[in-house]
Amino acid sequence: MSTLAATHTATWRDYYELGKPRVVLLIVFTAFVGMLLAVPAWPPVQALIFGNLGIALAASSAAAINHVLDRRFDLHMKRTQGRPIPLGHVSERQAIIYAIALGIISMLMLVIWVNLLTAVLTFVSLIGYAIVYTVWLKHATPQNIVIGGAAGAAPPVLGWAAATGQVDHNALLLFLIIFIWTPPHFWALAIARRDDYAKVGIPMLPVVYGVEFTSLHILLYTILLLLVTLLPYLTGLSGLLYLTSALILGGIFIGYALKLKLWPTTGLPMRTFGFSITYLSLLFTMLLVDHYLRLVL
Repeated sequence: MSTLAATHTATWRDYYELGKPRVVLLIVFTAFVGMLLAVPAWPPVQALIFGNLGIALAASSAAAINHVLDRRFDLHMKRTQGRPIPLGHVSERQAIIYAIALGIISMLMLVIWVNLLTAVLTFVSLIGYAIVYTVWLKHATPQNIVIGGAAGAAPPVLGWAAATGQVDHNALLLFLIIFIWTPPHFWALAIARRDDYAKVGIPMLPVVYGVEFTSLHILLYTILLLLVTLLPYLTGLSGLLYLTSALILGGIFIGYALKLKLWPTTGLPMRTFGFSITYLSLLFTMLLVDHYLRLVL
């Protein structure tokens, strides 16, 4: 039976899972892209190494805090019952110590080897996700993921700040893309896991307003997302290769959203959720490819 107390010695794998490695990988990738887009050719090696490592450790710290704060909900949700704390592999105390250690190391790394601005912004993002979103927003409003999405959209800004020591309008455009991407991405998952969220009383949009209402908002957000992804081209941050990619990827995403609204089928919400991750990964990859291609040409 699942328990909130550790029932065996925690392994490195348990601590690895506490850090939500798949989520952290996407966070670090978008931060890495922001870092490379911020400079003409290549950022300082020290900022590149310690900036990405510090951001990764801070993200893992926030994820571990999230595991602790959500432990009693995770125990009753199918999607999260296999996490280390509900399984009894890691105790609450062990997880808290682990999260604090990662957070301190990440802040020291960013302050000493990167810059103070990156450290401050990373700390604000950590608190925004681990405390503001998890403790308050998640349980307070169906718009939780819209408001809380600001913390998840910060990585490209953190990368930009690490490379340049400042934040400009192009960094904020990258922030805006992820900010608008987050609701349709997460609402697709929320539709698929609606019963789980309803069981533990978390007011996700499909729980409060229903699947049809949520599907409509996913469609509206994906249309808005397509428009927002045009901005890097319009500001000169990217070129035609990125623009073409953004239009194609955005069109496919809207296609998923249309199917979800007009012809919903079993399994489609999770396929939409899965594509949304592929979408963001490819979009940022094309930003990067376009950036260096234009330097060469």
